[in-house]
Amino acid sequence: MLTINPEKVCHVVVKARVLDAKESVSDPSSGSNPTDDGGTDILEDFADDPTRQELIEFIRALDEDEQVELVALSWLGRGTYEFDEWEEALEEAHAAHNERTAEYLTGLPLLGDYLEEGLAAFGESCEDFEKNRL
Repeated sequence: MLTINPEKVCHVVVKARVLDAKESVSDPSSGSNPTDDGGTDILEDFADDPTRQELIEFIRALDEDEQVELVALSWLGRGTYEFDEWEEALEEAHAAHNERTAEYLTGLPLLGDYLEEGLAAFGESCEDFEKNRL
């Protein structure tokens, strides 16, 4: 069964959705003043984006089992594994675990959606978490 705290997963979901909303960089040499370019840089996905860095650091701070479960949940939510294959997904995620797990996860398009779908398979939801954040 799921052992990672769903609130941790929901934190990743929220941050991942912020990243998913970003666009590719269209003006790599923009002005240093946000008003010079209409503030559009905030919507662009730069490599040193503070949200990406925060999410990577959060995932790295999780213990190995929690990181493995995040990967397995993303696979479950993406449809790579079915709910009744959870143990197999965990085994595969554990075998694939390395020091670049955070980068792998943050590189997945729709990570937030995948994780939320994975949580839903366990009867969990980020709805209450999001309400408590507001």
